[in-house]
Amino acid sequence: LFDMDGTVLDTIQDLTDSTNAALAHFGYPARTVKEVCSYLGNGAWRLIRGAVPETVTDEKVDEVLAYYQVYYKAHCQIKTKPYDGVLEALADLQKDFAVAIVSNKPDSAVKSLCADYFPGMYALGENPSCPRKPAPDMLYQAMAALGVEKCIYVGDSEVDIRTAQNAGMTSVAVSWGFRDREALLSCAPDHIIDVPEKLLEIFE
Repeated sequence: LFDMDGTVLDTIQDLTDSTNAALAHFGYPARTVKEVCSYLGNGAWRLIRGAVPETVTDEKVDEVLAYYQVYYKAHCQIKTKPYDGVLEALADLQKDFAVAIVSNKPDSAVKSLCADYFPGMYALGENPSCPRKPAPDMLYQAMAALGVEKCIYVGDSEVDIRTAQNAGMTSVAVSWGFRDREALLSCAPDHIIDVPEKLLEIFE
């Protein structure tokens, strides 16, 4: 099982552009790529809550989020692309393993991006049917859909590592995503890799 943003797809520029479009619409100051990176990992609402000024009410956050979601859905594939080596690594893995995407990104965006970049792969995003990561429920739902009893979870953030730990799964952290190596190591992942080619070695 793979996280999406920062793990298999480099989505940060589209996420930043869409966040700033929503902020500008409501008259709030723009955020840098680094700032947006720091708000990611816990779903779209947390992204917008972090991006707006601290004095903004939760009710207003809901309004900004609604605008953001519409904008992002229409602009989620402008600058997004797979990380170098990811497509090849996933193709190799799929020869012997069931592979799926599980993300805190909204389910509609996850399924749309997955259909374009990883056609035929099962994909699950944030939805009302189960709690978001780091709760393990989304991973269990994906396992049930795939018909498997044992999984490895691959991600680029502290949330992903905690999710794998909560699910009793082996965690693999990737250093090419939205968090630096030190932040990942502080969460004690079972493995940390710097290039997608190393994935197959770990799975085997």
